[in-house]
Amino acid sequence: MSVHLRPEEIEAESFRIIDAEVGVHSWSPLQWPVVRRVIHTSADFDYARTMVFSAEAVIRGIETLRKGRGIVTDTTMALAGLAKPRLERFGIAASCFVADPRVARTAKEQGVTRSIIAMRKGAADPGNGVFVIGNAPTALFELIRLIREEGVRPELIVGLPVGFVGAAESKEALLALAEEFPGIPVITNRGRKGGSNVAAAVVNALLILAESR
Repeated sequence: MSVHLRPEEIEAESFRIIDAEVGVHSWSPLQWPVVRRVIHTSADFDYARTMVFSAEAVIRGIETLRKGRGIVTDTTMALAGLAKPRLERFGIAASCFVADPRVARTAKEQGVTRSIIAMRKGAADPGNGVFVIGNAPTALFELIRLIREEGVRPELIVGLPVGFVGAAESKEALLALAEEFPGIPVITNRGRKGGSNVAAAVVNALLILAESR
């Protein structure tokens, strides 16, 4: 490899390698750029078979981002991974509340995780429409509860929590929710894998598609 390749050349070559190694697949022309960027971010080809999109999730996600709807993430890492210039282009405010002292205090008082209280805080703001969860299954379970019990209606959920306790189960619960509420677009995967970087990659891929359409 030449050390003199420009960043865009490295990315193009990475995508060429991914396309070649995955080969023939069943992803739609809108879904594949999202899956490919997840693989590019993680170097994990398992995502080529484990990603799941609810009906029209990509096009609905693009429309939501182009409307400038606010984004709530479950970790500061996911927040940091979002492409700021692209967010600015659409006037999107992105936030994460897990480090908020009031969130921490409330979580301690109630004996729950900060992720749960942070999701409640994000959902309480009507300006927020996109929820991006890449770490905490408890955040995803809480968002699902808010939808079922309190009438919260996200315009897009990117649910990719990672880990051995509750991650796979929370994503299965999200897929069940998508069947119950077909009006809520969902992008997720099956199994234990995920992460803040992967969740951010999904949003960045949607932002790129939003710019190109």
